[in-house]
Amino acid sequence: MGYIYLDNAATTPMADSVIDVMHDQMINNFGNASSTNYYGRRARQVLDDSRHIIAQSINAKDSEIVFTSGGTESDNTAIMSTALSRQNLGKHIITDQTEHEAVLRPMEYLETLGFEVTYLKPNEKGVISVEQVEEALRDDTILVSIMYGNNEVGAVNPIKEIGELLQDHQAYFHTDAVQAFGTEDIDVKAEHIDFLSTSAHKLNGPKFIGFLYENADKHIPSYIRGGDQETKRRAGTENIPAIAGFAEAVKIADDDEKKRRRETYYSFKQKIQSILTEQGINFEVNGPTDAHGLNHVLNLYLPGIEKSVLLTRLDLEGFAISGGSACTAGSLEPSHVLTAMFGENSPRLNDSIRISFGKDNTMEEVEKFTNKMAEIVKDLTN
Repeated sequence: MGYIYLDNAATTPMADSVIDVMHDQMINNFGNASSTNYYGRRARQVLDDSRHIIAQSINAKDSEIVFTSGGTESDNTAIMSTALSRQNLGKHIITDQTEHEAVLRPMEYLETLGFEVTYLKPNEKGVISVEQVEEALRDDTILVSIMYGNNEVGAVNPIKEIGELLQDHQAYFHTDAVQAFGTEDIDVKAEHIDFLSTSAHKLNGPKFIGFLYENADKHIPSYIRGGDQETKRRAGTENIPAIAGFAEAVKIADDDEKKRRRETYYSFKQKIQSILTEQGINFEVNGPTDAHGLNHVLNLYLPGIEKSVLLTRLDLEGFAISGGSACTAGSLEPSHVLTAMFGENSPRLNDSIRISFGKDNTMEEVEKFTNKMAEIVKDLTN
């Protein structure tokens, strides 16, 4: 039985060219980029070239890209380093209730240190408004952290408008763009972003590599202490094969490719909804229903259909989807994102699934999946 993979918001398969680039680097470029010998200089060249490719993709300077182990480290660095280094200016932080745990857990820890965190509640589409941020903003606010696009429901927040709001305020602006980088057009200068987090494995790159964009005009101390790598901003020997693979993944997802993916993914979402409607399946979309969200994420509420049962049935039939964020998939707790959107007593918390598309999915796969899901739902409701 051939599996059809529709859980790309959790992770994506590495692109063939990414694997080729990494394989070549592992064999032919094993030097330490901090060494001054021939092998070190070769590694340094790959590091510099990769940094340039990635910086250009978000309109940043090369020097503003700091390689990390991934989105979690990038989020923690931006939040913890900003809070601890600027607490003399205030101890108030703004974020939202639908953030990834890599943002929420550091926020909770900071609260134990005496910081005050305002958690904004999204609307029923999962979106935070700029008016909410403005209302919560105080003179002692030192950081605003609002995710670019939500990993569970695909909601996209008004990042540019929030960035503009903060232009004349002391608060630094961080956004977790792990789910958006590689599909959305991001310009850190035009959107007035101070810190931006990413992870390569969400766009067909390797796991355990990401970057944190740090605005050159904003200064925070190193979060991981040790050597002088990454111009003293992130200690640890750089993982050259992974960084080269990340750069290759970014090259693949150029502007034309991102546009193509968005259009293709939106057609997938429309097809799924069309088939379910034709089959008489009762469902609703959790999150954006138009093309202004993350088009690779579709979260569906199927009333009366327990998600764990549906996921198991689909898995046995050869289809991989999820019930929400992979980082909490093993938890018995309901989705904090859906809880924030609909309340803790909403049936959507237990009767919703997440389908997420990748660059290799086809319309034939989507149709096959949807027809099988409709068949299972009918069986479960009879």
